[in-house]
Amino acid sequence: MNANTHAVILIATMSIMTILLRFLPFLVFRKNTPKYIAYLGKVLPPAIIGMLVIYCLKDITPFAQPFGISELLAVVCVVAVQAWRRNSLISILTGTVFYMVLVR
Repeated sequence: MNANTHAVILIATMSIMTILLRFLPFLVFRKNTPKYIAYLGKVLPPAIIGMLVIYCLKDITPFAQPFGISELLAVVCVVAVQAWRRNSLISILTGTVFYMVLVR
């Protein structure tokens, strides 16, 4: 088996498994979704976003140069754009571009 065939098989397998895992809850719980699954569906997205924010800001050293100013300004930018536009994608993209401009 050559490298291209191997890559195609790997990508196809990963794609099928990803799709299967995404649709599996809908197939298993067709009409009667358990209450704990509905609860997790409501609380997990904000919790995951919170963990991502903590992970992104964990290496900031507030007592050493540059004091995390770029990160803080990027967070303020994301919050401001989110409050203004109410669109997560635009907020995250704007904050990312703003942060990259600040650190370059």
